[in-house]
Amino acid sequence: MLVFLAHAGTPFIPGGFGVTVFFFLSGYLITTLLRREAESTGRVNLKLFYLRRTLRIFPPFYLVLSLALVLTLLGALPGPFVPKTLVAQALHYSNFYVIREGWHGLLAGTGVYWSLAVEEHFYLLFPALYLFMIRRSMSGRMQHALLLACCALILGWRCWLVFGQGHIGDRTYIGSDTRFDSMLFGCALAVWRNPALDFEATEGPSRFELLATVVGLGLLVASFTLRDPAFRETVRYTLQGLGLYPLFFVTIRHPRWSVARFLNLRFVRFIGTLSYSLYLLHQVMLYAVFGLPLWLPLRVGLALGLSLLLSIAIWRYVEKPLGKLRSRLSASAPRPAPGGAA
Repeated sequence: MLVFLAHAGTPFIPGGFGVTVFFFLSGYLITTLLRREAESTGRVNLKLFYLRRTLRIFPPFYLVLSLALVLTLLGALPGPFVPKTLVAQALHYSNFYVIREGWHGLLAGTGVYWSLAVEEHFYLLFPALYLFMIRRSMSGRMQHALLLACCALILGWRCWLVFGQGHIGDRTYIGSDTRFDSMLFGCALAVWRNPALDFEATEGPSRFELLATVVGLGLLVASFTLRDPAFRETVRYTLQGLGLYPLFFVTIRHPRWSVARFLNLRFVRFIGTLSYSLYLLHQVMLYAVFGLPLWLPLRVGLALGLSLLLSIAIWRYVEKPLGKLRSRLSASAPRPAPGGAA
């Protein structure tokens, strides 16, 4: 909803922050699943990992991309169709294409696909790093320290690009090498003191956890209010990763506490199951209704309604059947004795 409202032009919604939350969540979730697999089977099956990810990510991705292409050719979406931009999106290098060529020519509403390219690049590399850490029998604390050290290196790389090379804007905002730390912060939370694996759920947070939550919120507010471009393209993403860390910890460990309780309501959880297809669809629908002679709030509401309906259809007829297939693949995978890793 942060992403949708920002793209709908809602005032005071921090643009780009919703994507950072997605990145953090992705790193945390994927690494938690990898850790569960490693701890229960003694290995990480990379072949199955990439097969499951292909079944999860690619069908909705190409379906919505095809929908945007058809709507553009029919004139329902504005703007020209430039084939090489479609190739860049289909092959998951649209972020670096935009850095080099600019945003012109992308199918209307598919600009957000740069973030999917960042994730695809990240997950080509991160499973090998995780496999290296468990093969070296690194403790959770050591893995945590290594991942945070990687975050610090990426911050240094951004600073060099901005202050040493004068790159401010798309190069640091959508580059894979400059945004990997947004996912690595989530990965770090997953490998050590993971609130879903290493703690029992309790009714409410301790005083220390409340203090950490306040500090986290303060870091997020600082990242929104400090508007200097150089700061925003260097330290901002680091502050947001650090700020999200305690918020994720508290809301996951204490699911029955205030805001966390709301996030676990049935209808909110259902929206969560639709979040990937909603992300792919929402801006396409915003562009599709843009020219209708309706009051702005009605157009925004119509775009949201269409996005929800299409997301439910994709979930029902694409994601849900493929999810069952992924479960069967995981259940049929060989289970070696603990100790080996592949």
